[in-house]
Amino acid sequence: MKISIKDLGIDMYVKRRGIEFEVRDPAGHHMGDLILSSSGLEWCAGRVRRGNGVKVTWLGFIDWIQQA
Repeated sequence: MKISIKDLGIDMYVKRRGIEFEVRDPAGHHMGDLILSSSGLEWCAGRVRRGNGVKVTWLGFIDWIQQA
């Protein structure tokens, strides 16, 4: 599955290593990290390291979000 970022007219492909987003609450406390890669998403709550988080494939994520 190819995942691309469309920003400012530039198409960029997300590869195996992926992109990591740091998530903080409104008070600035670190809640966790969300990693998006070509194979899926991984949520690393708190201080959980990449590779040890909750993983979901893109198809699993799409199924889940369409049920919401």
